[in-house]
Amino acid sequence: MRYLLLVLLPLLPALAQDLLDLPRLKDYAALRVSSNNPNLASNDDSLRPIPGETVTLADLDGPGLITHIWLTVASNEYAWPRLFRLRVYYDHSPTPSVDAPLGDFFAVGHGVERSVDSLLIRNSSSGRSRNSYWPMPFRKHCRITITNEGRRRSSNLYYHVDYRMLPSLPDDTAYFHAWYRQELPAQMGRHYNILTVQGRGHYVGTVLNVIQNQPGWFGEGDEFFFIDGNPKASIEGTGTEDYFNDAWSLRVANGPYTGVPVAEGTGEASRMTAYRWHVPDPIPFRTSLRLDIEHAGWTYNPDGSVRSGFEERPDLFSSVAFWYQQGIAQNLPTPPYGIARLPHGNAQQIEIENAASQVKSQRGKASVQKEVFWSRDILFLQAEGPGARFDIPFTVTEAGRYELLAQVAHAPDYGIYRVLLDGQPARTAADLELEPGANTGDGTLINAFHSELYVAEDHVLAWTQLTPGPHTLSFLCTGKDQRSSAYHLGLDTLVLARIATPDPAGGPAAERLRTGPITGPLWQSSLSNPDPFLRAAAAWRATQDATLAARSISQLTQALADPSHEVRGLAAAALRNLGPPAAPALPALARSLQDPDTGVRMMSANAIAAFGPPAAPALEALIAAANRPGEHVQVLRSLADALGAIGPPARAALPALQRLRGIPRVQWNADAAIRRISTR
Repeated sequence: MRYLLLVLLPLLPALAQDLLDLPRLKDYAALRVSSNNPNLASNDDSLRPIPGETVTLADLDGPGLITHIWLTVASNEYAWPRLFRLRVYYDHSPTPSVDAPLGDFFAVGHGVERSVDSLLIRNSSSGRSRNSYWPMPFRKHCRITITNEGRRRSSNLYYHVDYRMLPSLPDDTAYFHAWYRQELPAQMGRHYNILTVQGRGHYVGTVLNVIQNQPGWFGEGDEFFFIDGNPKASIEGTGTEDYFNDAWSLRVANGPYTGVPVAEGTGEASRMTAYRWHVPDPIPFRTSLRLDIEHAGWTYNPDGSVRSGFEERPDLFSSVAFWYQQGIAQNLPTPPYGIARLPHGNAQQIEIENAASQVKSQRGKASVQKEVFWSRDILFLQAEGPGARFDIPFTVTEAGRYELLAQVAHAPDYGIYRVLLDGQPARTAADLELEPGANTGDGTLINAFHSELYVAEDHVLAWTQLTPGPHTLSFLCTGKDQRSSAYHLGLDTLVLARIATPDPAGGPAAERLRTGPITGPLWQSSLSNPDPFLRAAAAWRATQDATLAARSISQLTQALADPSHEVRGLAAAALRNLGPPAAPALPALARSLQDPDTGVRMMSANAIAAFGPPAAPALEALIAAANRPGEHVQVLRSLADALGAIGPPARAALPALQRLRGIPRVQWNADAAIRRISTR
């Protein structure tokens, strides 16, 4: 019987293996680091990274094994899952072994949120709750960070990192790696390269994202695994959907080892994300591995007739490769920064609720609903039934070809809507001959029903030529899901992106500031460079290099007046990290409590709090800020923390803190501050 179990065990699903192992006594300690507030009386258990800020989720000594990462984020920035960057460092290496956009690491590309139900990644709550079960062993040390490379402050970042402290790791234990790549578009004349790596290890997973820049089925490309320098591929595929263990196109599906979280058909601008975990079939390599995939599919003549059923196409490709390797992989290409990871690199996010008074309605009315989901306000379209129509104006400043995308709320009382642009269908399905079975999709029909209010799912409406001046986006109710109780609709934002090559986000010079050796003169010149991306990169470097920041307090103080809110916020973050030695910046930080940007005000208050009692000269400015009408609760929390850090000399702030106690989301911080100030 024992022999039979030994033979069958490798063939059983991973869950069965875990269950068979469950009765055995364990010789490790199970531990967790999380965003939990040290003040257990507080429910304020999240981080709020400002633009450019890097926050540390875990900083662990080994040997150990990370078994699970859970996180959830509230942000009102378009495509934030592609803009947040996850990195994992082992054994004090300056080179990360995991470097990928947060959303792509969790198996969903394009900066969208979607459900995933697989063995290694599970995203629930409509994709908002992300779980990774990839085992991540480390010998000496492990550090996990997330950087907000967007332009807006995150409202909340909650996380758990579960891990085991182990007596030792076997000598043959390899390190987990994950790495992001993109070609927007894929380069003609060569295959798309998912990974090229040197060393010994085994390949365990792929996430592939595609945006079609022309209609027709894109996925005839085969995958090729080149192992240990062999010029002939050891593994060759038969088609893109075949690699992901599907057939006849791709459609939304979930499975333990393969799945498709995003599949919008075969029209121009359609998006696809698929994952495959090589858990039953890891691919070993001893010296090197190269994984390529063709970017080829059906192509058409201008009259719509088929030109080829297998021709290279310049669609937009991005991917994450997952593998285990001895040691830490080196010389991998650095992923692009921030907005350069977006398909067009120049998205303009229009808060569409600001146009509520200009909306023309037929058989319905438009209004604004505030704070529907944390920092998200929506334009609420209350429809009487089928035939209801809402015309929403927007303005284009420059002629060009644009991607038009709407972030749409979904709810139990929402209907089904057809989208029109200037009175015509926003996207017309091309009448093309397609590969039999190909999923053509319908990008302009939106079924907005959901079992709960969810804000907001991204819907690409069109890639189209727009002229300068006013335009109208219309939402026409055609009915409702049988489960829906009404016909309404909610819109969060409209996103306009000029179809173009992504912005380099500062290019190589900014990347050197973020990753390479740096001298004081180079840093100072970069901090005053006309390019805001370079200035932001220099300010970010100061948040990561305490020695550099300590030598540059005067420059960081000056940066608090930079035209870019990202630079101002990062300068405040660098001063916060220094704590009391940065006290010469206190007057400038006190002035920054009146900054027009919420994130800068919040971070300036955090910096003042880090000074402790020496921050007493800023007391008057802190009290004035705490009494400012309409101040954001997250700024008020930081102000309360700063007042409490001063201690008894801040008694003059007690009336303001008593008032803050009446705000439910600020009460815990105010109570803690009152206790610290009242201590004799």
